[in-house]
Amino acid sequence: MESDISFARVKQFPLLMWILLFGSFITRGSYYMVWPFLAVILYEKFALSATHIGFILSAAAIVSVIISFVGSALSDKLGRRPMMYATGILYIVAFSLLAEAETVWGFSIVITLCSIATSLWRPLTSALIGDILPQAQSRELAMQAMYFAVNVGCAIGPMAGVWLGLTGEQSSFYITTVAFAVLLVMLFIGFVKHDKTQTEQTQFDPESTSAASSEVGLKQTISVLAQDKLLQVLILANVLCLFIYGQMDSSLVQYLTREQVPHLLELISSMILTNALIIISFQFLLLKLMANRPIEVRIRIGLVLLGLSQLGFAFNPLDWFWGFIAIVIVMSLAEAITFPTMNVHIDRIAPKHLRGAYFGAATFYDFGFALAPIGGGLILDYFSGTGLFIGCAVLSLLVLYLYSLVDSLSRPELAKSQ
Repeated sequence: MESDISFARVKQFPLLMWILLFGSFITRGSYYMVWPFLAVILYEKFALSATHIGFILSAAAIVSVIISFVGSALSDKLGRRPMMYATGILYIVAFSLLAEAETVWGFSIVITLCSIATSLWRPLTSALIGDILPQAQSRELAMQAMYFAVNVGCAIGPMAGVWLGLTGEQSSFYITTVAFAVLLVMLFIGFVKHDKTQTEQTQFDPESTSAASSEVGLKQTISVLAQDKLLQVLILANVLCLFIYGQMDSSLVQYLTREQVPHLLELISSMILTNALIIISFQFLLLKLMANRPIEVRIRIGLVLLGLSQLGFAFNPLDWFWGFIAIVIVMSLAEAITFPTMNVHIDRIAPKHLRGAYFGAATFYDFGFALAPIGGGLILDYFSGTGLFIGCAVLSLLVLYLYSLVDSLSRPELAKSQ
């Protein structure tokens, strides 16, 4: 299917869609103002090893992925609205506790709660977009716009954190708490407005956003997912893909910290800022250039760029600041192609009545992010940063091979029904 990215479609977005976009901006901005420096806080506060920090982050991510799948599948039956409210409250509680944690165990538990809230929110948002926008082309544009909004927040957040002196301040996690409280109020207003619209246009049932799914139980949902070979290979490929991307958020930061790279905090913030700015600048241009290419082809192009970036990290001199920035530019172009396309891919293959379950299953991708800190930490402790990033380049070739298989994979009949 060709992509129609006409921005005339944006005018058709309902208020709730705009709230989701703005909410993604303010929450991601506040999140990245403080979260990227969590590994630095743990290292400086408790002098933990790279493996220990990696284990804490990985364990939290693994638990959150499992809970996220169950919660997203339940949203097909219970409705997105109550699940999103509950997740928002969990977000507020978890980040408030993170601002007050004082022990390693306390940090471990609260980081897990934060990860659960984050992992639940993303698939619920993606599924809600599918509920409120019936046309596939509009959903693709909305998901691209959502990713754009996230990266605008990512661009502003880290630099704001440095400018405000929040990079080592644990109390700064309250900023994310306040941002999410604001979002919940906006979300409530958006749902109320949508209720009023629904009385005139029966497009969307706010209490049960996937009414067709009421006839499909959790057991049958799991059975469909277990038979869908296409989904399974996509999950495996993207777990490996996100394992590679996850090294930038965890292992690369620890690698640079332990190697005592000059101007460490400025470098970390600049890399995150560069990553977001490149995506902001080139995401829609790349989408326009690749509009007529199949989704699988777009992702393969991104994977080639990803592999090249990993080779760059492996061999860039540690004191070459601008070398790291150039590598991040290549990696960011890869990300601008692959990340939003992953969500579009799931939206294309997901049956309407199982949209929450399929986006929930897509959170299994996050096992890649979950394993990245512990896997990268072990390699850093026992081998080297060069070995880690050469290995990631090899993994990108394996992901390319898996994507070459997707056109020949079988699917159950229930998964084909749209």
